[in-house]
Amino acid sequence: MKQMKTKEWYAAKDLVGIAGLPSSTQGINLMARRDGWEQRRRQGVQGKALEYHIRSLPDFVHDILLLKEDSAEYVVRRQDPLAVWIETYYHLTEEERNRAINFILREGVVNLLKYFP
Repeated sequence: MKQMKTKEWYAAKDLVGIAGLPSSTQGINLMARRDGWEQRRRQGVQGKALEYHIRSLPDFVHDILLLKEDSAEYVVRRQDPLAVWIETYYHLTEEERNRAINFILREGVVNLLKYFP
């Protein structure tokens, strides 16, 4: 199984509209200031561009961002979708399984599919 490297810093534009967050970068920046999100200047960008550390984001946003990341590459021997899901499920850690199930129960399958075009 391939090890995933989790992205730690997100620009305001990457967070717009995710899981009920504000629908503009200005709204994201305002929320970040209000809630005291850990921030840093974006490297290689002129101006006052900021990015925010994943630990500072609300838990529900953190979970969605982790689910949106490129998934690990698993060796799957069967192509039946249910078999693929079951095999993938058993490759997850218990914490990953719980997060995935909680996300599906909270957001529903229809919303889950929006994140995987």
